[in-house]
Amino acid sequence: MTRFGVSPKKEQELLQWMEKLEIKEGDLEENFISARGPGGQHVNHTSTGVYLKHIPSGIEVKADTARSQSLNRFFARRRLCELLEYKKYGNESLLMKKINKAKKQKRRRNRRSRNKYQNLDSTDVSE
Repeated sequence: MTRFGVSPKKEQELLQWMEKLEIKEGDLEENFISARGPGGQHVNHTSTGVYLKHIPSGIEVKADTARSQSLNRFFARRRLCELLEYKKYGNESLLMKKINKAKKQKRRRNRRSRNKYQNLDSTDVSE
């Protein structure tokens, strides 16, 4: 049985990532809060949201996207790892690589779109 309600592979990857970044469970302050967003009355009656604070760095993370508390615990730890990795490695972190990849794709789509319409304007349609 996994602790976070995800596949054992994903949980193992998260634990290895935390170990690589030297994040110990003892360094984390975890509180459960009322979630917000879709979920209806279920969200209002239970504390499924997770507030996580890494005491040595002071980084705080909230996760309330899922209706399950165990999934939110997983998402909070994953987000904390992303932020700590960014703080430690800067532009070489996975987070920045994802952001830069998305920006590059957006620039490429814009460039293709502009070229497409410029080519249409440059063709002579008159007979």
